[in-house]
Amino acid sequence: MRTYAIGDIHGHLDKLAEVHRLIARDRAEQADPTAPVVHIGDLVDRGPDSRGVLDYLLAGLERGEPWVVLKGNHDRMFAGFLEDPDSQDPGLRADLNWTHPRLGGAETLASYGVTGVGDRFLADLGAEARRAVPVAHRDFLAGLETSFLHGDAFFVHAGIRPGVPFDRQTETDLLWIRAPFLDDTRDHGALVVHGHTPVDLVTHYGNRLNTDTGAGYGNPLSAVVIEGRDAWLLTPHGRVPLRHE
Repeated sequence: MRTYAIGDIHGHLDKLAEVHRLIARDRAEQADPTAPVVHIGDLVDRGPDSRGVLDYLLAGLERGEPWVVLKGNHDRMFAGFLEDPDSQDPGLRADLNWTHPRLGGAETLASYGVTGVGDRFLADLGAEARRAVPVAHRDFLAGLETSFLHGDAFFVHAGIRPGVPFDRQTETDLLWIRAPFLDDTRDHGALVVHGHTPVDLVTHYGNRLNTDTGAGYGNPLSAVVIEGRDAWLLTPHGRVPLRHE
């Protein structure tokens, strides 16, 4: 059972369009127009065109593309800010909020024409953002799924809490967890395909596959194809096998 997956996008529309071209080419070579494409989450923040990314994804879904779009922690923080600029995501350190420079919220707001982060009251920024962000985008963010099971692979943004059944995971763990998930070597019942924690190269650990190669920090966005528990990186030169570590 074939599935494509794309790591953390972080507002990079150009990189997103390029990996979709790689997927389209592999689809044609495999004569498989229906295998789902899973976007692992963190659609927004840090990059220059979060608005364009959401427009691109919405347009594809409206065309009937077999795409799955998952919620990342940055997507939830953006949605929370639009509801209440003073909101504090339960997964975020208490001394930070979504507009902190480390998180990239200012870049997301700028893609909607909202500027002045750091110089204006949060309430004023929030009010302007609610006027600037289309209702379709707000509804899209609010309705994102947090996981997707397909064949032998379980797709999620950050990971899972080891030992907890998939259907009993909390949303905050699915969006934020690092340890103890990253340190756990046991089989989880499916290959867990995730992002959230940047690595230099897509890495297959046997029980999990990390697809986040740091697009939000100026590095490439990666796309993979998964068949069973085997995976390949998609490149301009074709598939590259991802060996289990």
